[in-house]
Amino acid sequence: MMESRERLKILFIEDDMSLQKSIAYILEREGFEVVCTRIGEEGLELARSKRPDLILLDLILPGMDGFRVCEVLKKDALTRHISIIMLTGRCMIEEIVKGLELYADDYITKPFEPRILLARITAVLRRNLISMHKERSLLEFKDIVIDLKGYALSVAGEDIKLTKTEFEIIALLAEKPNQVFSRTRILEHIRAENYSITERVVDYQITGLRKKLGKAAEYIKTVRGVGYKFEV
Repeated sequence: MMESRERLKILFIEDDMSLQKSIAYILEREGFEVVCTRIGEEGLELARSKRPDLILLDLILPGMDGFRVCEVLKKDALTRHISIIMLTGRCMIEEIVKGLELYADDYITKPFEPRILLARITAVLRRNLISMHKERSLLEFKDIVIDLKGYALSVAGEDIKLTKTEFEIIALLAEKPNQVFSRTRILEHIRAENYSITERVVDYQITGLRKKLGKAAEYIKTVRGVGYKFEV
């Protein structure tokens, strides 16, 4: 599995309950957080609310099929960045091409060996992570824009002056909307190597950041007893 400070989340959309349970067990044993459903429409809602790092998507589903689910996900700004691996018993070249044309990152036919699936998952996540870091420079939300390369932030078109630490905190949170970051995790991100600071510094920085953001401060939510998240 890829090394990561944060537990990677996988959404598994599969109507074969036996396969769903067995693969979910294997993935959880490997350290992934797994969310499951057997319905395409419910998968769309879970993708929007849970923001998984990767989706394992069966093509033959009750109601909305996997092709349509994939198409909707890739047209939605909130979910288009999520990696997708299609799983299906179909093995026709036409189906594979159709799946990849709808922006799936990979395609695996059933039956498959769990270790092969794990290897493909790791490869897709690593490839997309590298691509994201190379290409992603702007984070755009309803009224806030964060320029990751330019260390700049604007709210409703107005530039907001932030300290380096304040910017690094909001960039960390905003790169993974709705994901909760502990104070310890935030501290590790902002701490300089040559001096020690405490978790209380995180709360102090968040307070200052919220004041500068004005109405946009509502994006930064406190999760009592845990830390903070950028909620959209």
